[in-house]
Amino acid sequence: MMKWEQLLSLRKQGDVNKRLRIEQDDTRLGFEVDYDRIIFSSAFRSLQDKTQVIPLSKTSFVHTRLTHSLEVSVVGRSLGRMVGKAILEKHPQLHTIHGYHLNDFGAIVAAAALAHDIGNPPFGHSGEKAIGSYFSKGKGKRFKKALTEKEYQDLIDFEGNANGFKILTESKNGVTGGLRLSYATLGAFMKYPKESLPKKPTKHIADKKFGVFQCDTKFFNEVADELGLIKRGGATDLSYCRHPLAYLVEAADDICYTIIDFEDGINLGVIEEEFALEYLIKLVKNRINSEKYASLSKVSDRLAYLRSLAINTLITEAVQIFIENEEEILKGNFSEALLDKSKFKAQIDDIIKISINNIYKSKEVVDKEIAGYAILKTLLDAITTSCENYFNNEMQHYDHLILSNIKDDFSEDENLYFLLMESCNYISRLTDGNALQVFQKIKGNL
Repeated sequence: MMKWEQLLSLRKQGDVNKRLRIEQDDTRLGFEVDYDRIIFSSAFRSLQDKTQVIPLSKTSFVHTRLTHSLEVSVVGRSLGRMVGKAILEKHPQLHTIHGYHLNDFGAIVAAAALAHDIGNPPFGHSGEKAIGSYFSKGKGKRFKKALTEKEYQDLIDFEGNANGFKILTESKNGVTGGLRLSYATLGAFMKYPKESLPKKPTKHIADKKFGVFQCDTKFFNEVADELGLIKRGGATDLSYCRHPLAYLVEAADDICYTIIDFEDGINLGVIEEEFALEYLIKLVKNRINSEKYASLSKVSDRLAYLRSLAINTLITEAVQIFIENEEEILKGNFSEALLDKSKFKAQIDDIIKISINNIYKSKEVVDKEIAGYAILKTLLDAITTSCENYFNNEMQHYDHLILSNIKDDFSEDENLYFLLMESCNYISRLTDGNALQVFQKIKGNL
């Protein structure tokens, strides 16, 4: 069974001495420093030009990845604090002996939630699919024979969660350990603590995707060992049980995209207002103050009121499910997302179904995703070809120009897999607008 004393580790990459909670300065708590480091990072700032619902949308009231991430962190903080209060009541030694407070749980979940989309490439999930498709079905298929099975799988199933771990932790440009976040925050961030193969070995929620590339497994193992995560899978598989607080990060994201994407659809005019209000009322009907609701004359105000109630309702529900299943979660036996066990699952599924049909499959979204595929294919073609020429000692001046954007200097011992991962990582850090600009340059349009 996992132990909270380990799971709440304040250790950071490169630490020699142990960081004890009881010795922490509460005015600059390590978990809160994690939040600060994420929010001031260039990778987080780039999310302001990565649209949450509609790629390349310049509509001001539609959420970007940045505003979505901020909202998820706020919901995550509430989830963490409420769970933390219950955990400290159940395990008082965490406070009396080790010095942990309920706000510590909130700070960890808020920081991990803030970073949950930091590894997503431009154009949202279609960007991940575009990168994967290039290597599985496009010109990138030529690299298959030169890579191990797991290395190739990293590319054909390019995963924003694994890329997020890479961005948060990799040493780059003389900066050791990336953002040097506490291991507790990194653990909560790791929703899918496994490598790319075997793919979906079980129906466990932690096996739905993967969370680490082959180039980052050494430090990934170090974090998991420090936190006392339970090993899963076969002897040769890198796979762990989730950090318990990762369930709260997932719940915060689920709550926000269920309710907020739905709200964006209404604001975009692709979901009828009155129709949408009906579905939200079904979710919160037992909590509505009828007198207050009746006094709201504008539909937008009614929508805001129902949205607030819906988020609060799902937060309370997720906390209750977590507390009821805490022991099974610590044993690594809890195999579902928290909201999959919610009594509101039918209402949640109805809302998500409407969002899929009316928003994610709308003509505007599909058209922009098609453009995203074309843009990323062109970038990958240019960059991977230059990497291949570098690897084969066949560099031309054009290749030097292309690679100068990715890295100042490559060392001679860097293998092809590393070069390809650097290419994907560079592309993933581009905003929607940056990707379009680079595309135009490659096409010769200044």
